[in-house]
Amino acid sequence: MLWFDGALREGPVPFDLADRGLTLGDGVFDTALARHGRILFEDAHVARLAAAAARLGFPVPPERIAMAMRALAEEGLPLAAIRTTITRGSGPRGLAPPAEPRPVLWASSAPVGPGLAFSPLRLHPTAIRRNETSPGANLKTLGYLDAVLAAGEARAAGFDEALFLNTRGRVACAGTGNLFAVIDGILVTPPLADGVLPGILRAEILLRAPRLGLPIAERSFDLAALLAAEAVFVTNSLRGLAPVTAIGANAFASPAHPVLSALVADLRRDAFP
Repeated sequence: MLWFDGALREGPVPFDLADRGLTLGDGVFDTALARHGRILFEDAHVARLAAAAARLGFPVPPERIAMAMRALAEEGLPLAAIRTTITRGSGPRGLAPPAEPRPVLWASSAPVGPGLAFSPLRLHPTAIRRNETSPGANLKTLGYLDAVLAAGEARAAGFDEALFLNTRGRVACAGTGNLFAVIDGILVTPPLADGVLPGILRAEILLRAPRLGLPIAERSFDLAALLAAEAVFVTNSLRGLAPVTAIGANAFASPAHPVLSALVADLRRDAFP
């Protein structure tokens, strides 16, 4: 099912082949989880997407974004991935953006299996680097080729996801989520300055951990420190919290770690019941 041009539609929709999202990747997107007609962390998803579009110079009213998400969430799927995309719209040939952009917003929904949330992952370290110096490093832009190629590499090697370092050799993220590790008894996650997306579940973990009495810090660390961690997990809006059981040849007993157990129980209680 699609939401396009202000309404729900079942079939293909007309699309301008000069749209800069198609020709230049000039756009941003968001993926949210809908459960029984309700979008989890809706306000955070809407705010992040609206802020990203505004930062790139083609603002869209938050209420328009929320309208698209809600229309799809209410379609009846018990669990659905809601992807909302905004492009700058059409423009003249070349890189220069139009003086008066006309953003295009559309959204789609797809069923999500009930076993996805909290299921474990095995990560494959990729040689592709996350560019922390890019202005788009903290935005979910449409330019996802690095992640696409790294995901194919991980699957070919028999893993579920890719693990990215940045250009300085610091741990950045997984291919489709933020990364956390328990190092020396502290729950740590890379800072945004290391080329990390401001994930919705990342923010939730940063809020929930102190309430649960879990020491937490945003700080840089390298692959050697990660491989020596007590436990590792990945967060995103569809998976919730995914324990990491392997990084390359290194195995982890993450699912049984008490930090993960406490966070999973807290998330299941009010966010992923």
